Amino acid sequence: MAAKTQTVTHNGLALDWAAGHGPVTGALSATTGAYAVATVGTLAHMPPAWALAIGTVGAIGHTATGLRQKLAARTIGARAASWLLGSGWTTWALATGPLTWTALGSLAVIGVGMGAAARSTGLYEEARELEAIAAAERQVARELSADRRAVAAEWVDRIQRVCGITIRVLAVEMWPTNTGFTIDAELPAGGTTYDRIARENARLSADARLPHGCTAAASPGIDQGRVLIDVTTVNVLAAEVPYPTDYSPLSVHTGIPWGYRTNAEEILTYLREQCALVVGPTGSGKTNMVHVILAGFARADDILTWVIDLNAGSAGLPWVRPAMEAGTGRVVRPGIDWLAATHQEAELMLDAALRVGLQRKRAYQDLMAKANTDLLPISHDIPQIMLVIDEGAEILISPEPEKRKLAKKILEVIRMLRAMGIRTILTALGATGSVLGNMMIRREAKTRVALTGGSTEGMDLSKLFPGGTGLRIEQAPHKGTGFMGTPESPAALFGTWRILPNQIRDIVHATSDRHPYLDAISAKAAGPEYARRWDSARTAWITDYRHTEPDTDRPAPAPAGDAPASGGLNLSAHRTTTAPMAPDEDALAEQFRREIDAQFATTPEPGKPETPVRPGLNLSAHRAEQAGDSAAQQAALTLLIAAGPEGTGASAIARQLDRYGTTRQTVAGWLKTWTEDGTAVRIGTGTKTRYVHRQHAPDGPSEG
Repeated sequence: MAAKTQTVTHNGLALDWAAGHGPVTGALSATTGAYAVATVGTLAHMPPAWALAIGTVGAIGHTATGLRQKLAARTIGARAASWLLGSGWTTWALATGPLTWTALGSLAVIGVGMGAAARSTGLYEEARELEAIAAAERQVARELSADRRAVAAEWVDRIQRVCGITIRVLAVEMWPTNTGFTIDAELPAGGTTYDRIARENARLSADARLPHGCTAAASPGIDQGRVLIDVTTVNVLAAEVPYPTDYSPLSVHTGIPWGYRTNAEEILTYLREQCALVVGPTGSGKTNMVHVILAGFARADDILTWVIDLNAGSAGLPWVRPAMEAGTGRVVRPGIDWLAATHQEAELMLDAALRVGLQRKRAYQDLMAKANTDLLPISHDIPQIMLVIDEGAEILISPEPEKRKLAKKILEVIRMLRAMGIRTILTALGATGSVLGNMMIRREAKTRVALTGGSTEGMDLSKLFPGGTGLRIEQAPHKGTGFMGTPESPAALFGTWRILPNQIRDIVHATSDRHPYLDAISAKAAGPEYARRWDSARTAWITDYRHTEPDTDRPAPAPAGDAPASGGLNLSAHRTTTAPMAPDEDALAEQFRREIDAQFATTPEPGKPETPVRPGLNLSAHRAEQAGDSAAQQAALTLLIAAGPEGTGASAIARQLDRYGTTRQTVAGWLKTWTEDGTAVRIGTGTKTRYVHRQHAPDGPSEG
């Protein structure tokens, strides 16, 4: 059983009788013990030789113990001498008597000598122990640095051979991932810069016989006379890495992860004041990169994401659909805050963003003054708005009138709303002069990504990364890999994670309760267009795809006058691959009107009260101002639908509407209106102009 420490308290003084002795207490204990033995021994007539024998045994025992503990010779000698001196004094005192001033004075001198010797040997042993530890550490360092010294010598020779300069290696740091190392070196005098090494990236990699996808990338060091050389020895970009399953909260202030470097470290983007540009040709993984970006924004608790994708909204749909699925058991908010898939919706979004930014400038002056900043303090209560515009760079250079209107508004958002926390992320299909020709984009988009996927066409890295040297597309041949540069990290190889629809759904559910709401001041400025962004009339295009997909198992159409069994508009009776309408077009038009009336109640009979319109598709735009033209316009729309993917023209429709007395000019006006609101798509020009209904258009249905 271990000895217990007994502490006795007397008059407030705690005495620990199990504590060890120091130089003073040890000497005091030895001298008082020797005096006590001499006094008692004199009274008991003890033979003096016994004290000398006991001291000799003690000296021999302490010597053996010191040798076993590998103590210094001076320590062993000091302890043995203390025993011999103490026993020698005791023997002399027993022979002559301890009660003399000579005996007491000599004992005091011996005690002082014991204490000094104990203090000296204690310091010496402590120094020996520290030196032993330091020697062991130096030995470990020598063993660990043997490889580093070999690496340093090898790369000094290689850089001299390839670049023609002699560097002095200060340190070599092995990466924890065991995928490479970093060399910290001092450049030679004479104004040599790190660019001399950075330009020879490919030649250095070839000389080192690095695997494909591995590089020797040079970057600035701690000062302009130093250089850091990152040497990758394992191609971590070759393998597909899934998006991390850690959905912990993020913030625009702490950075959003977009990918990882060749040393497996995450790359964080800081977008409080920056815009971003992501470039990638078809098949390079650009869409996946957009989803990775949206995943980071969804995890942030101070960011609202607005997405513009004129390609049927495909970039944002996976982040919206989980919120529209039934059977989740709880309310799930979309992973993005607004989705625009048409020019009209995109204009509403951009106009709302401009109003929000201008209103924030006026309304939050007191808040910025209190925080002593000229930037709006972004938080969960006042979130940042990130506008993600898929192929937005192409919108900026498009000659189409509708896209030019959008481009003007996008540039206004970029130029005016930095301080108010509204930033943009544009994507593009290539890094060309036309895409990067806008000075606003080059100045504001300081975070830039080039996903190459091995494609060299239209990927001029020197235009996207003007300061980057030694960047070669063949270094990133894999899908989802490329180059990324930020103000905090120079352009270099990187890879992005693979994210799949199931994980997107998991992220939407995991982060639903975390999304902020637009602050009241901004929401009021955004207006009803923002408040009604998820109305069924404006989101029907997301779920109505079920009614237009080919389905061989679809039951026969319901009888005339009955609502379709599917609960939505059933146009299966009007889909035909045969030629144009037959003489029974009146019956067809009548059935079409009955189906509209049964489902949406948009054409009430005169004199009857109008049935309340249920939320959903609104066809009021297709009703003519005069009752007499309503039937003709509906018949014209029916003819347009029946024409199928081949389409038809104003003259062809007018010829079949003779009984209504409708002229070609009237039909042309309807077609123009339908083209503007998205009901129809115009194909061709001049005499070859034809119109195709949106459900037969090459790009598929889109909302009107």
